[in-house]
Amino acid sequence: MKALVVSVEPETRTSEDGAADHVITAEQLEPLLAGRTADALLIRTLPNNEEKKHLNYSSTNPAYFEPEIVQLLDALGVKHLLVDLPSVDREIDGGVLAFHHAFWNVPEQPRFDRTITEFIFVPDKAEDGFYLLNLETAPFVNDATPSRPVIYPLHRNEEDH
Repeated sequence: MKALVVSVEPETRTSEDGAADHVITAEQLEPLLAGRTADALLIRTLPNNEEKKHLNYSSTNPAYFEPEIVQLLDALGVKHLLVDLPSVDREIDGGVLAFHHAFWNVPEQPRFDRTITEFIFVPDKAEDGFYLLNLETAPFVNDATPSRPVIYPLHRNEEDH
């Protein structure tokens, strides 16, 4: 499927509980996504270092996504979101799971044609832009399954998107 890789550095905000939150916002992603369409979106957070692959994220309040991003994804036709974070939602959110629920439109009209893949790693040698994505998933009948995303560069002009 057609995939777009973008890099973004989370904004730092102070949350209601006084914690320093690192949030990826719709305002940050909008200019990176404007006018583009893709079946899948891979988001690489910055800084992008190899330590990400081995970091213990428990109790660290890692970066997360604001739910308003889902409107951008809908406009682009994105059905598969891949991120290098442990979750698209805040680590401690009282079970709200706001982004997950917005992305899958739960409980109103659940969308079963979408996936979220967390804990990916996009090396720096993969430049931002369009790729072909092979999202290999295990044949589990469950709400979660392991996957092995593989991207292949597309050699074409940005204007062709």
